[in-house]
Amino acid sequence: MSFRGRFAPSPTGRIHLGNARSALLGWLQARAAGGQFLVRIEDLDRARCKPQFLDDLYRDMEWLGLDWDETPLVQSQRDDVYREALEELERLGRVYPCFCTRAEIARAASAPHGLSDEGPRYPGTCAVLSPEAVAERARTRVPALRFRAAPGEWCFEDGLHGRTCQDVATLVGDFVVRRNDGVASYQLAVVVDDAASHITDVLRGDDLLTSTPRQLQIYEALGLTPPRFWHVPLVLGEDGKRLAKREGAFAVAELRERGIAVERVLGLLAAWSGLGDGTPVTIQELVRRFRPELLPRSPVVAREALLKEALGLGG
Repeated sequence: MSFRGRFAPSPTGRIHLGNARSALLGWLQARAAGGQFLVRIEDLDRARCKPQFLDDLYRDMEWLGLDWDETPLVQSQRDDVYREALEELERLGRVYPCFCTRAEIARAASAPHGLSDEGPRYPGTCAVLSPEAVAERARTRVPALRFRAAPGEWCFEDGLHGRTCQDVATLVGDFVVRRNDGVASYQLAVVVDDAASHITDVLRGDDLLTSTPRQLQIYEALGLTPPRFWHVPLVLGEDGKRLAKREGAFAVAELRERGIAVERVLGLLAAWSGLGDGTPVTIQELVRRFRPELLPRSPVVAREALLKEALGLGG
């Protein structure tokens, strides 16, 4: 299969330079490989996702020169597809209803396992409930669905981090694949959607590196072929926090509205990616320069003075 990459933003606010860098690198990887680049809108958090942010997203990508090859996939329109995957996992005995609240899990979790990005390790409280107990609890609570994590280390070869392993059962425990409001979880939706779109390579921030072993378990359970993964270290602000969470002048839409030349923005993003020195550059030149081995292996710190200089903001 020819190369197929994607960018999968959540329209919960204006995209920032950290998000734009991820989109740019995914686009460059696809175009340099002569492949296709897709966009998927991850709007399962319907309370936070707003149409105006989606409009801004499309305008920002077009302004940066990041075109896409197919109609964007929208997760909020795919409930039936996720339901089918969940039904298959139920048929295989890989999921079970969980009635625990976050507070109950926090009280029951054992400290030695520490925390994952899902919070305290799930201790398996509902994993062995009898059908009678499930029916009784369902009278007063709507359950989530948890995936039965397979034991032992799950390893994969990341394009930037190399061999990466995680014991999901020990670190995370059984994890949620459908929330108690009936909405599919990120871990399930990303697997189903990447498989449906025939994605061959996923380039994304390395804050999602530890999610990959969970996703690989879902791929295997559903009999799907996983893509290759490339987890790029994040751009951090001088405060050590990820740049994508900062506000104000780092919003791409604001830079666009202020009349900043797009070549300046691309030059800055290239400098953060090992593809340039911060001087203005065209998107066509970046396609010629792109090679995965040039991408950084450690976080990049966005020095505010250099950022303003590269963008010509002054002050």
